[in-house]
Amino acid sequence: MKIIVVGGSGLIGRRLIPLLRDQGHDAQPASPSTGVNTLSGQGLDEALNGATVVIDVSNSPSFEEDDVMQFFTVSTRNLLAAEARAGVTHHVALSVVGADRIRDSAYMRAKVAQEKLIQSSPIPFTILRATQFFEFLGTIADQSTADRVIRLPSAPMQPVAANDVAETLADIATGPAANRICDLAGPESLSIAEFIERYLLSNGDNRTVIRDDHSGYFGAHLDQLGLIPETTERIGRTHFDEWQNRQTKLEFATK
Repeated sequence: MKIIVVGGSGLIGRRLIPLLRDQGHDAQPASPSTGVNTLSGQGLDEALNGATVVIDVSNSPSFEEDDVMQFFTVSTRNLLAAEARAGVTHHVALSVVGADRIRDSAYMRAKVAQEKLIQSSPIPFTILRATQFFEFLGTIADQSTADRVIRLPSAPMQPVAANDVAETLADIATGPAANRICDLAGPESLSIAEFIERYLLSNGDNRTVIRDDHSGYFGAHLDQLGLIPETTERIGRTHFDEWQNRQTKLEFATK
């Protein structure tokens, strides 16, 4: 099949395209760097010509409230319209576990708006909601740090490796459209504070983590489910220690 990966040069896209090509598919990236702009619609019709499946793993360049809402809604409308013209038969999109529960997050509200546009489209779809990636644990720590103290809630999280997300998307994209939302989480669940402590320890980082349920998650309040799915429908196979060891080897190899 010809499969277009929107956001193909990003964290997930650059892992996903080789997987699809190894399966014999004609997987092509679509992003501003390849002449495709989903916000303006530039290059969309040309990129989607002959495509059977579109996988959208793109992300907003700005997380400001108005910007992120505009990106996910305008881009999705343009993409779905171009898919209808091209005869695409499966739209696959990557979203976030708990997006509909974290209502005071502008980013999550924008992802829910994107999901609703996809669900209301006549194009068959599958939406994969994934938990937070291992690759962003450092960002969570940095964004929550003040004077080398990290304040994080005790709500649970079940992070997943980006490679596992890419493998799951490849499996979904090459199968029939589910016409529903599916969840993906990692194999281990701890509190957000505990997972960040574990990440810091494995990287020799001596910052102090304090459990503070008033601190929120990037400023957003979390309920008792935190960042875990309501059902464990799909579980990634990579455990944190395995992922961390792989990262350490990669860093050593590049020195």
